[in-house]
Amino acid sequence: MGQLQERYKNYREPQKFMEAGVYPYFRAITSKQGTEVEMEGHKVLMFGSNAYTGLTGDQRVIDAAKNALDKYGSGCAGSRFLNGTLDLHVQLEKELAEFVGKDDCLCFSTGFTVNSGVLAMVVGRGDYIICDDRDHASIIDGRRLSFARQLHYKHNDMEDLENILKGLPEDAVKLIVVDGVFSMEGDLCKLPEIVELKKKYNCSIMVDEAHGVGVFGHQGRGVCEYFGLTNEVDLIMGTFSKSLASIGGFIAGDFDTINYLRHSCRTYIFSASNTPAATAAAKEALRILKTEPEILENLWKVTKYALKRFREEGFEIGDTESPIIPLYVRDTEKTFLVTKLAFDAGVFINSVIPPACAPQDTLVRFALMSNHTEEQVERGVQILAKIFKDQKIIK
Repeated sequence: MGQLQERYKNYREPQKFMEAGVYPYFRAITSKQGTEVEMEGHKVLMFGSNAYTGLTGDQRVIDAAKNALDKYGSGCAGSRFLNGTLDLHVQLEKELAEFVGKDDCLCFSTGFTVNSGVLAMVVGRGDYIICDDRDHASIIDGRRLSFARQLHYKHNDMEDLENILKGLPEDAVKLIVVDGVFSMEGDLCKLPEIVELKKKYNCSIMVDEAHGVGVFGHQGRGVCEYFGLTNEVDLIMGTFSKSLASIGGFIAGDFDTINYLRHSCRTYIFSASNTPAATAAAKEALRILKTEPEILENLWKVTKYALKRFREEGFEIGDTESPIIPLYVRDTEKTFLVTKLAFDAGVFINSVIPPACAPQDTLVRFALMSNHTEEQVERGVQILAKIFKDQKIIK
């Protein structure tokens, strides 16, 4: 047995939950994404998706992807830097830059490689990255790849952030990186206060809008637009894999910074470019989002209904202000059990355990799509309320 095999031969934590019959991950879906899906031989209500706009199954998006597949083929066989740039990529970048209110934009093959690549390049030795301690894993990995000094503040604690900034050199580059919407808890960053601290301590700001685009702001332009602070934010990141019904990601900012990243960001230059079908799907989803305001209206209608009903039933849902609703369990084994019981009763939700949260904050994540109905939400709430009461998680 080799060294690696020897090291990992006793890693059996997942198998413990498999043997108990409550392992919740890697379930195979055998149908199109939607508010109801086929999984393991039966239909379940899908409350575990990030497809907030509900466009993943929209025929217009599907047809756009098919047409691109016919015109351009299945892939680009190279990086954007060399042979992998299509006119589709260029068009989408222009549209996204305009959409989020920035000069220019770069499209990446995944959202994760945006954060991991950009943060590694925009700050370096002698600089500082300051992150919220609940920022996404891609931000954490990006800051680890940077030679900048890494600091973090307690979640949404502006006093803690200011105490950190007070001790940093005024003339050093200081980049505050924060999720616009926190992906597990559903609460928003305190962007107005962060902007005030930016001005006071001569900082820059990067906002991850992965869960903000398609949800907040005019036409779903994101949390920065929602707060009216787009011009105060230096870099805006987003993904296609949620509201834009595809796969990929982008970074938007001023011309000079984007020009630098276009010619230096390793996860951009050395990754194969996004497929024609994925690019076309995101482009069509963006078009639909801009022209059909009822998408956001419907999303917020069912979100407000769900928030109201979960509170009425006595669930602990924290400070969420978004279609992401955390239902706190605060026990890993019960979190898995609740997820299994919900699945058996026809409701798919996500288990969230460390490292995605603190050990004492385990939860199941209930997320809404624009095309959910109030009747579907009510069914989900009632099923989950019975389970949580039976398990003595709520009264």
